[in-house]
Amino acid sequence: MKNAEISNIGKKQDFISQNLDFVNQNITKACEKAGRGAEDVTLIAVSKTKPVSMLKEAYKHGCRAFGENKVQELVEKYEEMPKDIQWHMIGHLQRNKVKYVVGKAALIHSVDTLKLAEEISREAVKKQTEVSILIEVNIAGEESKYGVAMAETEKLVREAALLPGIHIKGLMTIAPYVEEPEENRQYFALLRQLSVDIKQKNIDNVNMNVLSMGMTGDYMVAIEEGATYVRVGTGIFGERQYPAQRE
Repeated sequence: MKNAEISNIGKKQDFISQNLDFVNQNITKACEKAGRGAEDVTLIAVSKTKPVSMLKEAYKHGCRAFGENKVQELVEKYEEMPKDIQWHMIGHLQRNKVKYVVGKAALIHSVDTLKLAEEISREAVKKQTEVSILIEVNIAGEESKYGVAMAETEKLVREAALLPGIHIKGLMTIAPYVEEPEENRQYFALLRQLSVDIKQKNIDNVNMNVLSMGMTGDYMVAIEEGATYVRVGTGIFGERQYPAQRE
């Protein structure tokens, strides 16, 4: 291996470890500001489009939770990476691909219809396993985003909670893209209040302990508003690398 290649590998390793240190320091700061313990927040390293070599560097630096948007990427990386990793399916999940995720994803964040929940349930029963899910809420009402409407969330929670093989652990949202993180505080606060309201209903098979919200641009604000999972990709691995043509 040439010296230049060795140097580039070293730079990549330093880049990821430094970014992880920076993000974890910010998580600690946000928790302190909110009067929470840093152990209350789990960092999900969003590794979509990134090669396994980069994931392994994050793993070496302590990452054990990785998030993928595409089923195929999750499945491929699941096979190549250590088995003590918790994989999170955070992207839109098509019903015909549920069978590939059940048994591999520790948590499916993006359940936004009863039909999807039913398919996950069928696959869970077939594989004799239990699947933890979050209900994805389109908290800002954006037409371009997936997620159940805020007003319809409790109805979906109640219906999905009756299905065998799945357990509702909380809520997830993808806030709008904004220049100023503070602009999304209102949406994070709304999701947290929604989770509190649902928790007070004491619905069987429903636990509202998980709030998955906040990404690279706004995770500190999300933590201040109660996030328990933050999904950070660019802030750890750098800009995404897409092929010339993409979906």
